[in-house]
Amino acid sequence: MLTLILIVLAMAGLLVVMRREAGALPTLVVLTTTGLAGLLLGSPLLGVLLLLTATGVAAAGLPVLRTRWLSPRLFALFKKAAPRVSDTERTALEAGSVAWDGELFTGRPDWQALLDVRDEGLSAEESAFIDHQCNVAAGMCNAWEIARESADLPQELWDYLKQEGFFGMIIPEEYGGLGFSAKAQSLVLQKLSVSETLMVTVGVPNSLGPGELLLKYGTQEQKDHYLPRLADGREIPCFGLTGPRAGSDATAIPDTGVVCRQVIDGEEVLGLRLDFDKRWITLAPIASVVGLAFRLFDPDHLLGEENDRGITLALIPRDTEGMEIGRRHHPIGSPFMNGPIKGKDVFVPLSTIIGGTEMIGQGWRMLVECLSIGRCITLPSGASGTARYALGWSGGFARIRRQFNVPVAEMEGIQEPLARMAALAYIARAAVYQTANTIDHGEKPAVPSAILKSQLTEFQRQILGDAMDIHGGKAVTLGPRNYLGIGYSANPVAITVEGANIMTRNLMIFGQGAIRCHPYVLEELAAKDADDLAAFDRAFFGHAGLIFGNAARALTQGLGLGHPDVPFDEVAAPYARDISRLSAGFGLCADAAMASLGSTLKQREMLSARLGDVLSNLYLASMTLKHWHEGKQVEGEAALLHYGCRFLLGRAEQALDELFDNLPSRALGRLLRLIVMPVGRRWRRPQDALTREIAQNVSRDTPLRSDLLDATWQENDGSRDNPLARYNDLLTTQERAEGLYRQVNKAYAKGKLPAQALHPEQRVEAALAQGLISREDAAFMREREAEVLELLSVDDFAYDAFVADSSRVLRHHPA
Repeated sequence: MLTLILIVLAMAGLLVVMRREAGALPTLVVLTTTGLAGLLLGSPLLGVLLLLTATGVAAAGLPVLRTRWLSPRLFALFKKAAPRVSDTERTALEAGSVAWDGELFTGRPDWQALLDVRDEGLSAEESAFIDHQCNVAAGMCNAWEIARESADLPQELWDYLKQEGFFGMIIPEEYGGLGFSAKAQSLVLQKLSVSETLMVTVGVPNSLGPGELLLKYGTQEQKDHYLPRLADGREIPCFGLTGPRAGSDATAIPDTGVVCRQVIDGEEVLGLRLDFDKRWITLAPIASVVGLAFRLFDPDHLLGEENDRGITLALIPRDTEGMEIGRRHHPIGSPFMNGPIKGKDVFVPLSTIIGGTEMIGQGWRMLVECLSIGRCITLPSGASGTARYALGWSGGFARIRRQFNVPVAEMEGIQEPLARMAALAYIARAAVYQTANTIDHGEKPAVPSAILKSQLTEFQRQILGDAMDIHGGKAVTLGPRNYLGIGYSANPVAITVEGANIMTRNLMIFGQGAIRCHPYVLEELAAKDADDLAAFDRAFFGHAGLIFGNAARALTQGLGLGHPDVPFDEVAAPYARDISRLSAGFGLCADAAMASLGSTLKQREMLSARLGDVLSNLYLASMTLKHWHEGKQVEGEAALLHYGCRFLLGRAEQALDELFDNLPSRALGRLLRLIVMPVGRRWRRPQDALTREIAQNVSRDTPLRSDLLDATWQENDGSRDNPLARYNDLLTTQERAEGLYRQVNKAYAKGKLPAQALHPEQRVEAALAQGLISREDAAFMREREAEVLELLSVDDFAYDAFVADSSRVLRHHPA
């Protein structure tokens, strides 16, 4: 019995020390104390074993001892086994900054640090712009006209976008721009996402265009010339990066620039001769200035001794001789301006290099740093806005569409996708807003940008698919009345561009995060490169302490012992505690995968993807909790928080489960499962009760629906048809209408109305004639049914309306 007590005490003490990552000395105290107790109290064998273990810990754990024999041997092994980091990878790893993503790698995330990144809100000017200018711009769009009739935005909209500074949101006021925060930029794009073409047209110059590159790296002369012209729309920019053989692997660009001399107007000019072939360049057909990425060579050593000077960026006017520009690609579902750019023997002076000659060879670093912010804003904001428009339309449609004498919103088959749409929209809005807030606080979130881009555009794919299912025939019949189908068909664009989701999920999120966000791996690699044994010793044994700490935290918290303190209310606290638990499990699994697979983990993309999925879901859940903590917490929102967090944590556990099943070492997989999930999975699909509650709330005029539709275009001034506004108007009188439906249908069922009164309008008139409803109720229902029928209707066209060549029309019935 005494032996068992001592074993329990030793294990408990070690777990406490490990959880706190207290180091070798406290571990020695625990082992020595329990070992001596064993010798003195009649358990000599246990006492000897514990003291021998203490001796081993002292030799391997105390710096004064281990640096003499152990650390040099480990360092030699590490230098042989550590993966080689290429210059390209190192540039990507060093770009951007680490914030909450790094906390999740530690296994002990500091929640207060997350909450300390306060949301200062929007300025009065930003709020006014979103409320007025964005509404005007959204009201000048019609998806059908843009996609099928003009293949472009209306001229008056282009003029308005330039006049009001939409293309200069990120440009400081001193250069004529709006100088908006990242949060304001995101909310602008969310409102404009009522039209995919409009959102992309405004979003790209503010994220992936040369504007941000000029702001950060341009010479003063370049800034003074271009930034005011970009801000007011005199210059429309594009950026040429990708090509036929360089898409996701943008560093493999085969486009070249060669340093040379050329006589211009009788004067010899030092410049670059460019050959390039670019594809998929947004705004290229109408751009007046082209940002260009290419590999620069200096074979004649006109600038220095190096031949290969690396990836370099230049800014080239459209009318530069030899550049072919103006043709268009046809992006699926959305005719936003996109096209190829070619050039053969195009000469430009050195002054066109962004940042001047000092930035030669720095192009990849420049791009990675700018892309990390742009990928956090443009497509995630578009996905969030699209999600909430689709939810608003679908909730309204499901409530006014009646089958079997009830709104289809009352059917559980419709409630399930409605609730899922609402939860994903809620998560997306929280994640993109809170990440934009970190940007406003100076962060450059590299890993979160990959998470948001891939995860939120996948949410968008799910949401649009659900919306199509709910709408049925309304959405599969194209025409001016179909507000959903064109955006649905354009969704693959968001999935594919700015780093295809397959690549981002499988290679980038964990591949970059494992080194960039890990507390010690980057330090270990740096120590290897510098051949610094002391730095390696500190990093390696700190890393070892983290592994033991995460194992202890994952196990004890998995058993329900030692919950961490979290600064949330009783609704959110259980989820924050479980994110901490899964963070410890994730950190342990990440280290186990890297240690067991080494450099081959790069090729095990499915394992890397699952680890990335865990990180992604924990990040999204954290942002959702922060949004709840700082938000208004409207009636019904708690159900949405419960649904969203259970959904995300369930996905995180599923990814861990699959990781354990697929690690090459089955013993390691079983051991990790035992530590990380000692009592099995905790989170399953959200309950049906939550689904029903959420679906009811988003298909009625409720505070929750209003909150979810914030920052969407809901104006109904008559200038353009706005289905969302029309649905909202109908929902405000839904209770009155449902009472009258029940009254009239009950009378019909009892035979009080003519059997041939099959249409709602006929039953209303018959009920009025029978004195069953008042004249006011009849007038209300006539007006309402006319509006409902219009919203349920689809378009039809002339027989030959879709044939471009009238000579090819087949007349199956010539008469």
